[in-house]
Amino acid sequence: MELVDDQQLIKEINNGSEAAMEVLTRRYYKPIYGFIYRKVGNKETAYDLTQEIFIKVIQRIPSYSQKGTFKSWLFSIAVNHCRDYWGSAHYRNSLQHIELPESLESNGSSVSYIFERKKSRDQVRSAIQSLPEYQREALILKYFHDMKIKEIAVVTNASVPTVKSRLKQGLGKLANLLERSGEDEQAKDQ
Repeated sequence: MELVDDQQLIKEINNGSEAAMEVLTRRYYKPIYGFIYRKVGNKETAYDLTQEIFIKVIQRIPSYSQKGTFKSWLFSIAVNHCRDYWGSAHYRNSLQHIELPESLESNGSSVSYIFERKKSRDQVRSAIQSLPEYQREALILKYFHDMKIKEIAVVTNASVPTVKSRLKQGLGKLANLLERSGEDEQAKDQ
């Protein structure tokens, strides 16, 4: 069975195909949900925001210019929707905890050494959550969604050097936070 590419699906959607929209939604639902879940840390909120994002996609797909990849366009909508959510009163009134997968071990050279360290999920979650939003966003897109720096720049509406800086600074802060939490653990044990 040959996989239909995104551009063909979009063409079919613009011609009124609901089946093509279902295929496109199934293709990207889990990555978008995963991104949102890591950002907001709550399953129900992530589910709701993901639904809202796909409603926006359905409404805006006729305006998709096909410049860049559909994936980048979709993640741009997700990033902007999250930013709108964080500005809302609902977000300010809720407790936020980032959820991470059980394993944070490296799957090769694609994951930073920070994620290779055997830190508890709670320590890593807390450290990532304490980063400024723009650094947290860049790290999640890079290390959990394997996006290239150019893609992250498009998605976050930032320049490539800015994304590189956010990643470098975010990783540096993360390393310091995790090192400090490790020292705190050692001090407790003594």
